[in-house]
Amino acid sequence: MAPVTEGFIPFSYQGETYQTYYKVFDDLANRSNPPLIVLHGGPGLSHDYLLPLSDLAETGIPVILYDQVGNARSTHLPTKPREFWTIDLFIDELENVLNFFNVHDAFHLLGHSWGGIVAAEFEVRRQPAGLKRLVLTNSLASASLWGQSNVMLVQTFPKEVQEGLLGGMKDLKAYQSALKEFHAHYGCTVKPFPAEMEYSLNRVFGDDGDPTVASAGILDDWTIIERLHLVRVPTFVINGRKDIAQDFVVAPFFHRIPQVKWVTFEQSSHTPFWEEREHYNKVVGEFLKSEM
Repeated sequence: MAPVTEGFIPFSYQGETYQTYYKVFDDLANRSNPPLIVLHGGPGLSHDYLLPLSDLAETGIPVILYDQVGNARSTHLPTKPREFWTIDLFIDELENVLNFFNVHDAFHLLGHSWGGIVAAEFEVRRQPAGLKRLVLTNSLASASLWGQSNVMLVQTFPKEVQEGLLGGMKDLKAYQSALKEFHAHYGCTVKPFPAEMEYSLNRVFGDDGDPTVASAGILDDWTIIERLHLVRVPTFVINGRKDIAQDFVVAPFFHRIPQVKWVTFEQSSHTPFWEEREHYNKVVGEFLKSEM
């Protein structure tokens, strides 16, 4: 059983210091493989729903999970203006995590959904020397493609679910109910719905959730498509057959990243690490240890 440690990392940004909560699986000091840093989705969720990836620690790959600032157990900043919440903020936090653990010289990145945006932008904007492998799982190459996919999928539901989703967080109860229905089909099809998934979603949409980051509009008009040729490292693109990240949403990664492979999990939606857990961790582990 891999050892587990957790704690907080001081994160200084624009003259203030915040706290980033982390959880590490396996012993970083005696590692034989580069660690995998895992970036959660949202924006606004928590690391909890990604805990199945901790299985990789049993194969000798240390796994570092953390809650991004503004979310879950990390420092909440509900009074910050919308313009505070930028992709560069989360990239700076990621660099701070790498430096804290002294793993910046050799590491892998896995970003799920919104986390894939942070991971891809980190590679394109900062060109980190120590990045060895990049996994973009159930992610998106542009906000417009993601929006198109959501519109298509919402139309598969009854009218009351559509209205609840389209009404957004203005009517939180209706939105919560509709979102639960949506996620049961396209977010995570495991039954009963995993408690870790429920917890992460409630960090934003629950009665005691904090919607600050989720509602900041970070992804308005965002796209990375024209910059994907700048990705230098071997990249693994993953989606599910019933994913919100439909094929056309992730296809630009495959067509424009120089060294890339793409696998669609046939029995999965947006969370194949739950729906096909053993198979998912097997192929991700093989990719992280492979030569491309």
